[in-house]
Amino acid sequence: MERCRRQYGDIFTLRIRHGGTWVLLSDPDDVKRIFTAAPADLGVSEANVLLGPLLGRRSVMLLEEPEHMTRRRLMLPPFHGRRMEGYGAMMAAIARAEARSWPLEQPIALWPRMQALTLEVILHVVFGGSSPERLPGLRERLRELTDWLNSPRRLALLSVLGPRWIERDRGFRAVRGRVEQAVLAEVRRRRHAADRAGETSGYGDGETGAGNGRERQGEHTNDEHGDGEHGDDVLSLLLQARREDGTPLSDVDLRDELITLLSDGPTSTSLAWAFERLLRHPEKLARLREEVHSDDGDAYLEAVIQETMRLCPPVPTVARRLREPMELGGYEIPAGTTVAPCVHLLHRRADVYPEPDSFQPERFLERPPGTYTWIPFGGGVRRCLAASFAMQEMKRTIAAVLAEVELRPAAAGSERVARSSIAFAPDRHAVAIVTRRSALPAPGGRSCLPA
Repeated sequence: MERCRRQYGDIFTLRIRHGGTWVLLSDPDDVKRIFTAAPADLGVSEANVLLGPLLGRRSVMLLEEPEHMTRRRLMLPPFHGRRMEGYGAMMAAIARAEARSWPLEQPIALWPRMQALTLEVILHVVFGGSSPERLPGLRERLRELTDWLNSPRRLALLSVLGPRWIERDRGFRAVRGRVEQAVLAEVRRRRHAADRAGETSGYGDGETGAGNGRERQGEHTNDEHGDGEHGDDVLSLLLQARREDGTPLSDVDLRDELITLLSDGPTSTSLAWAFERLLRHPEKLARLREEVHSDDGDAYLEAVIQETMRLCPPVPTVARRLREPMELGGYEIPAGTTVAPCVHLLHRRADVYPEPDSFQPERFLERPPGTYTWIPFGGGVRRCLAASFAMQEMKRTIAAVLAEVELRPAAAGSERVARSSIAFAPDRHAVAIVTRRSALPAPGGRSCLPA
């Protein structure tokens, strides 16, 4: 992509095996045109054929308009508002426990540990107060699916044979099927429990539509306890949700939405990159550690995350299929073309980000990210609905880890970019050496560690 931009400019065409014609865009004006276009003029599922087998055709990420917006409204409540405050303490507690379990004074790969950590967080958010004995099996099945997808051999086959191959592969269908079975078992158990609770409280089967059913949905979604015992976890909220005609989401809809949430590769990858970048810049790690151990807020921590996601976005492009012709970069692009705002190239524009290849969190202290020049979460009406949740999780995780342990690089030199299933990760998986913190924070929050 960098070579093409040097040779052809901010807009160029690639013809991709199994992918058709793609036009890549890195001019902010062109990116804005895509993100502000009428939703009906852009297709999503046909431009992201790899995601269908992974997430399911009924995932909010792949639904077309107007159904996408209807589903998005149902999915938003768990990831916004006061519920986010309740998640913070849980995220920090999980991150602290994970950091305490790490072996000391030996090289360890942080990326798989970030995967385990973010999986634990999303299980709590999705299933809340579910009985813990049901979760170990689901954890294991999700790890099995992740390992299958991240196999270098299978990624090579995917490149050669195309995305349709994965749908036909027996191994993939088996590992994904085991995840689906575990998720659907919990969905059906919850439905049954809700039906029984409805009967006992006077709501019969005939009273769960647009009338009483919506009132009950409102009661639950206004509950801010966030502990899963009051119907405030994601699964409970989705089970209570009703479409405009009063009907609930089907088991297939719920399965695909829950698997989409549980397949959280981008957040763990961004966390791995954040630690990898900090390990290469000890002066920035020291500044961040000082902020974490003080009462001075989290401005630098947020800037570190923003700069990490600028340099190392989880995915390099955002793909849409044109349903109507569109003028971009002075060219008339025909309908049927996949247009791709290029996150990687946009984030490396020297006119927007001086010294674009260097890791400089300070740039975001001086100037906040631009709507059409910083797009790790996409943009427009399809911007990642869990973006605020992901930022909160990254902030809480990094702060908790730095509060528990010291990190130093296990080897010299930056790690290269390696392909994983749906993201791009550090090729050595962010290897670090861990030591326990040598001192506790002094009274008032300041660290006793030397500057």
